[in-house]
Amino acid sequence: YSCSEKLNELLHIKYLEHIKTSKYNAFNFLPVNLFEQFQRLANAYFLFLLFLQLIPQIASLAWYTTVMPLMVVLSITAVKDAIDDLACRHSNLTFLQNSESSLSYRMVTEKWMNIEVGDVIKLENNQAVTADILLLSSSEPYSLTYIETAELDGETNLKVKQAISVTSEMEDNLKLLSAFDGEVRCECPNNKLDRFTGILTYRGKNYILDHDRLILRGCVIRNTDWCYGLVIFTGPDTKLMQNSGKLLSIFLFLGSMCFILAIGHCIWENKKGYYFQDFLPWKEYVSSSVVSATLIFWSYFIILNTMVPISLYVSVEIIRLGNSFYINWDRKMFYEPKNTPAQARTTTLNEELGQVTYVFSDKTGTLTQNIMIFNKCSINGIFYGGVYDKNGQRVEISEKTEKVDFSYNKLADPKFSFYDKTLVEAVKRGDHRVHLFFLSLSLCHTVIPEEKVEGELVYQAQSPDEGALVTAARNFGFVFRSRTSETIMVVEMGETKIYQLLAILDFNNVRKRMSVIVRTPEDRVMLFCKGADTILCQLLHPSCRSLKEVTMDHLDVSDFAVDGLRTLMVAYRELDNAFFHNWSLKHSEACLSLEDRESEISLVYEEIEKDLMLLGATAIEDKLQDGVPETIITLNKAKIKVWVLTGDKQETAVNIAYACNIFHDEMDGIFIVEGKDNETVQQELRYDGRTMPLPGRQSPPPPISR
Repeated sequence: YSCSEKLNELLHIKYLEHIKTSKYNAFNFLPVNLFEQFQRLANAYFLFLLFLQLIPQIASLAWYTTVMPLMVVLSITAVKDAIDDLACRHSNLTFLQNSESSLSYRMVTEKWMNIEVGDVIKLENNQAVTADILLLSSSEPYSLTYIETAELDGETNLKVKQAISVTSEMEDNLKLLSAFDGEVRCECPNNKLDRFTGILTYRGKNYILDHDRLILRGCVIRNTDWCYGLVIFTGPDTKLMQNSGKLLSIFLFLGSMCFILAIGHCIWENKKGYYFQDFLPWKEYVSSSVVSATLIFWSYFIILNTMVPISLYVSVEIIRLGNSFYINWDRKMFYEPKNTPAQARTTTLNEELGQVTYVFSDKTGTLTQNIMIFNKCSINGIFYGGVYDKNGQRVEISEKTEKVDFSYNKLADPKFSFYDKTLVEAVKRGDHRVHLFFLSLSLCHTVIPEEKVEGELVYQAQSPDEGALVTAARNFGFVFRSRTSETIMVVEMGETKIYQLLAILDFNNVRKRMSVIVRTPEDRVMLFCKGADTILCQLLHPSCRSLKEVTMDHLDVSDFAVDGLRTLMVAYRELDNAFFHNWSLKHSEACLSLEDRESEISLVYEEIEKDLMLLGATAIEDKLQDGVPETIITLNKAKIKVWVLTGDKQETAVNIAYACNIFHDEMDGIFIVEGKDNETVQQELRYDGRTMPLPGRQSPPPPISR
């Protein structure tokens, strides 16, 4: 599937989809709303029924018995749709309907509805994107573009996209942009929002395209003055539209009954009625039993219309509208801190609320605040992050606890807080393992630095975890300063160093780890890796066995898990130049593959991510949101079952569950299912003796900070 302009012209592909968020205006409300309402099967049924009742030959009921209820239903629904449109969509009408893109070929102004595959368009700050576009260049350094993806995944934190270097050089040069003749070969349209596979052929060379180069429909440009992009998918082919998904069976049943009754009528008229016309004469328009059966079919259709009870339909519409007002007026749902009442944004799903039996919730950002704080760490088997009194006894951190002084580091983040002075002392005395640990955190990430005011360094991180780790490395003297597609600049204890970026081995839910390969200023090729301990433990060099046991003890029992912290392991490996060169060729070949690219890349990654040397582990705190335990108790009282999805360690997840009141001390049996296939899991669930005390839990946990 090619998205190049040439193929677009050959196939005459043209999507003229009017992009807007408001359905109605003063002129089109009545026809458009009626058209939409009669697209509903129930309304169409009643309209059809009305037409039948207007035919004297088959009418068995007065026509007004259908007209009056139908008018009530249409009126109530029209009012409801108008309210929904004004409340939820009309505020965006002017902006999106009038949003325009500049076609850089001729630098003309066009509506979104006229944008085609292969066009190069210009987007400006705070502008919504209504096509899937390949980022070419932007106003920001290194052609970065900040986007908000709340319409796609509900996340409000900004994501970062970066153009490939060969197109970023065009910047806003209209001459270069108009001469751009690259060709994109990519996957067919699909609904996978987090994946994209393609190749850009430009100036005789092939360049790898992935999800990080694509800005999807539904995103909003933020903190970026302008950017240029090549339209890849439009209209129904965009990934957002690919994800977009009424009483039919009852109508079929009704039709079947009428058909059976009509056949019975035909048989009776043929065998009996034909000979009794002196007593039951046929109508003048009935010439045979077949004609009589055809007419009686529609008469039965009218008589049996109560199978679709229009009175109930009217009642439901009224209840929906009234219930939405009750939700808005509910005092118990009023949020005093922000003076915000509950707001029913739609009236079509209210009746579903009382049918909720299960609530499936993500943990991060839903139960928790999604504000990550670097809390503790384990480096080379030594635990850091605890606070002790003069007698060496562990004490709880409070507002009176003295913070570590980072004044020696001019680039430190003043908002960062840490309380264990021994870690700063280890950094200052030049502990090699500690330096390597923080160097790994400052290199192995996808964070983008922003320094609009000199000296004020701000990190834009797609994941709050990464932002917390890079900020921690920054405060301890390893400041991630800037990056390009080929280099990373780090200020190490006041000394600026440039690392050549050789490869990034991306994180995903299967790998559960991320690696970066760099060439150091000393011409050493280093791989730094961070990820889940369950995965990294399998990739460590055998010489790390004893260090692994100590580190795992910190993670599982003594410190991190008990406090409900999010943990990651950190490791590294020094690579031979010849080995890396051969691996790089395999990596390039896998990346240029259009078919089964992900599995091929995964196999190549496994060749190099092994025999790692363990550095330590990190622990990040993500506090619970206010009112989470009380909310879950209320849901339990309503007999609603709560399931929470988390990627935390088992021990961490258990302690979080206790803090949220999902687990409670009165539970007589909690067991862990360890099976990895359906058969094993079923056997474990059937085994009654499987219940066991949770590892590392002899008593209720200490309360987690809220």
